[in-house]
Amino acid sequence: MAEISENAPAKLPDHGSVEAVLARLPAGVDETALASALGEAFPGFAFLATSVDDQYWRDTRSVLAADGTRIAEYRPWMKTELAKDNGDIATLWRRLQDTDLQISEWHGNSVYAFAPTGSGVAHYVQISLGRETEWCAGPIVNPSRRPWGEDELLDPSWITHDDMSDDKVLAGPLYRLLGRPGSNIVHIRSFLARCARLERDKREARRPELERRVWVGSDGTRTPFLDLQPNYFDFTPREVRFFQDWEESSARASRVYEHWALDIRDYEHKGEREVAFIPRPLHLPEERLEVGDSSVHILMDRIEAIDREMGLPFAWFFLMTHGNKVSPEVGDAIAQGLREA
Repeated sequence: MAEISENAPAKLPDHGSVEAVLARLPAGVDETALASALGEAFPGFAFLATSVDDQYWRDTRSVLAADGTRIAEYRPWMKTELAKDNGDIATLWRRLQDTDLQISEWHGNSVYAFAPTGSGVAHYVQISLGRETEWCAGPIVNPSRRPWGEDELLDPSWITHDDMSDDKVLAGPLYRLLGRPGSNIVHIRSFLARCARLERDKREARRPELERRVWVGSDGTRTPFLDLQPNYFDFTPREVRFFQDWEESSARASRVYEHWALDIRDYEHKGEREVAFIPRPLHLPEERLEVGDSSVHILMDRIEAIDREMGLPFAWFFLMTHGNKVSPEVGDAIAQGLREA
């Protein structure tokens, strides 16, 4: 477990400072070098970094000359070229077939960096990054078939990602901050407080409406909604509940970030701010655990085996409630077995 410096500064890493660290890193360095560079840039923070098996392809592409020189960003360049031919895709396709122009794109893999800021279960900072490589993906147009619409032209479907090889690499691997500012560098304790506050505010905003709402039974009995849902305004968001469960379980001896990364979302939807995260295990058991015809004793043995495989007490519970590697029926069966002693 990473140690917490007694001289840890109050100021957390910010977007601009982290970007400056990433810009100084040479291409190809691993997560250990990334963590070391972050630690040197932010004294008092003991960073560790790890990758998650989550490959992606960016839709940011470039137009390349035959010698590899970058000419322009792909989409605006292609729109300009299409306008030259008055929007005639067939004419544009034939014209570009006679060139040696190529397309480059970026392939990435998710990386997370963490540093503790205190002893509490949520007292740490998380930085969300991508480790990305630019490669020469293919010709500027499909040489054998013309695109049938502008969407296909602007989002080239003829690129085959399986063709990526070392001899086609143009740049990288390089680290880049992922997501929007505010969601890619996050102090988790503050984020949880934000989740709870926004949920509370949304529910309070509905109080006048809910105080007027009633449930009409089949016999005509009218029951106020809030009598049926007395805890409506005390709801705990699932993000907060995740950390409460961790703190109250045998998993609390370990740091959350040693086993889980948080895919954090902070955005606006229909005029309302939404904040949430998806817990992402850094490691997963090989097989999904189902109840089947197993007895509760066998299930107990199997969840203990999962905990050993994950290196975390009570790991099976979090894989059940925040993943798909343990069936919810397993938890039901074990709870029932415990009730029946």
